[in-house]
Amino acid sequence: MAKIKLAETNPIVAICYDFDKTLSPDDMQAQGYIQSVGYSVEDFWKESNELAKENGMDENLAYMFKMKQEAEGNIVFNKDALKEYGSKVTLFKGVEDWFERINKYGEEHGVIIEHYIISSGLKEMIEGTSIAKYFKKIYASAFYYNERGVAEWPAQAVNYTNKTQFLFRIEKGALELDDRSVNDYYPPSEIRIPFRNMVYIGDSDTDIPCMKLVNSFGGHSIGVFNPKNKDKTKVYKMIKENRIKYFTAADYSDNSELDSLVKKIINKTAENEEIERLYYDCEHEAFNYYESLSEVDTIKEELINQLDESRNFETTHKIIKELRKNKTWNRKQIDKLLTIALENHPVRYIINDKDIKRFYEGILEQSNNKTLNKKVINLMNQ
Repeated sequence: MAKIKLAETNPIVAICYDFDKTLSPDDMQAQGYIQSVGYSVEDFWKESNELAKENGMDENLAYMFKMKQEAEGNIVFNKDALKEYGSKVTLFKGVEDWFERINKYGEEHGVIIEHYIISSGLKEMIEGTSIAKYFKKIYASAFYYNERGVAEWPAQAVNYTNKTQFLFRIEKGALELDDRSVNDYYPPSEIRIPFRNMVYIGDSDTDIPCMKLVNSFGGHSIGVFNPKNKDKTKVYKMIKENRIKYFTAADYSDNSELDSLVKKIINKTAENEEIERLYYDCEHEAFNYYESLSEVDTIKEELINQLDESRNFETTHKIIKELRKNKTWNRKQIDKLLTIALENHPVRYIINDKDIKRFYEGILEQSNNKTLNKKVINLMNQ
C-alpha cells in the first residue's frame, strides 16, 4: 500500500490506556518495590486500604503515603529509584512493539495515532518503562520532590473518578494540568480529538467512568483480560452493564484479536472522518455566507426562501407584503425572485393580483436578466 502523507487535517485517533493489568499483568508496585521494603504484596495492599478506610483517605493517596513511609530506612525514595523499579515491570505479550506497529498502520491509512496513559499507578515508574517514549502524555499519580530529589508529598493523585478529566484534556488538546482552556467552549469542528475518535483500553471497575464517557460520545471502549488465566468475569460484567463495547485478551502482538480490533477502528475512523469533514465544510460555508450578509439582507433572504416554499395564496400575499418593504435587491436575489414567479404555483397563478404584480414590476425594473425578464413579462401578459 502506498504511504499517505499525513497533514494537520488528518484525523487523530487517541488510544488511552490504563496501565496495571492492562499493559502489565500485575500492579507495578508489586513487581519489585513492595518486596524491597520487606512486605508481601497482600499485606501491603491490606494495610494501605485499611489506612484509607480508617482515615477517610483516597486509596491512591494512602498507597503513596505507605510507599514513602515504608521506604524510610530501606531505600532512597527518589525519582531515579522509582524509574528503576519501573524498568523492571513486566509487559503483556506484544506491548514492546505494539506502538510502532499501530503508528505505522495509522500512517498508511491517513490517520495519526497518539497514545496516552491514564493510570492510578505511579507516573515515575511508568516513565521508567521501555515504552514510556511512545506516550504523548502520561497521566498518573506522582510525587513532589524536594531539592535533593527525594519524594516528599503527592503532587497528583489519579483515581477512578477523576480519570475522566484527562479525556477532556485530550479531546481539546489542553494537555498540561495548568491549562484552563480545558473548560473553554470549542465548536465541534475545532475539537482536536472528538470522543468518537478515542479508544480506551482498561481491565476493571476503576476504568468504568472513562469507558462509559468514551462510549457515550461514540468512542470505543475495550476491556482486556489476562490471556494466561483467561478470566473473563470482569469484562463480562462490564459488557453486561454497557461499560465497554468489546473485550479481548491483553495480547498486543501482531494479528492478535486486539491488534485486529484496533486496526478496524482505525479504518472506520478514516472513513467516518471523511464524511465529518464534508459536513463541517458545508457548515462553514453556510455560516460564512450568513456572516457576509447584512441584517437587512438576512431578512430578505429569509423572506425569499419563504416565498419559494409558499404553498397557498394567503401565505403568498403575506410574504409579498413584507417583501415590498424593501426597495433594492442584488442580482442574485432578483434572479431568484423571478425564478420563483415562474416555478412556484401560487405565485405564478396570482401574479396579476394587484400587490403581486406591483411587486414584480419593481423587480423587473431592476433586473438585467433578459431571459428571465421576457419569461415573467409573458407570464404577466397571459
